[in-house]
Amino acid sequence: MSELNGMLGPFAEWLGLDLTEAGADRVVATWEAREALHQPYGIVHGGVHCSVVETLASIGAALWLGEDGQVVGVSNTTDFLRATKDGPLTSVATPVHRGRLQQVWDVTTSQGDRVVSRGSVRLQNLAADHV
Repeated sequence: MSELNGMLGPFAEWLGLDLTEAGADRVVATWEAREALHQPYGIVHGGVHCSVVETLASIGAALWLGEDGQVVGVSNTTDFLRATKDGPLTSVATPVHRGRLQQVWDVTTSQGDRVVSRGSVRLQNLAADHV
């Protein structure tokens, strides 16, 4: 596990995220599709993909905003492109828009060279004096 994982909360740790890169312009995590993350049909639950998208986007957005405040998600749209049930996955978050009040980040999850899901998160920047 990476020393960057101190940025994760207990839920993201339970998901098995391992941050390999975390910065204001890009966040990368690897994780393992496993039975504990399956829905009843034996594939990774869509909510898991949404959670990974929200987590990585929030980390990148918070690193960009820094000491100026905190970020909270206000919209998460995730598309599930391929079903997966086991094996390693890599998720990459990159910014689309970073403004005074809001940010938008895209996150793509792949298994090898195949895209499994992609999502977009809109986050609200909360000024430090309002938190």
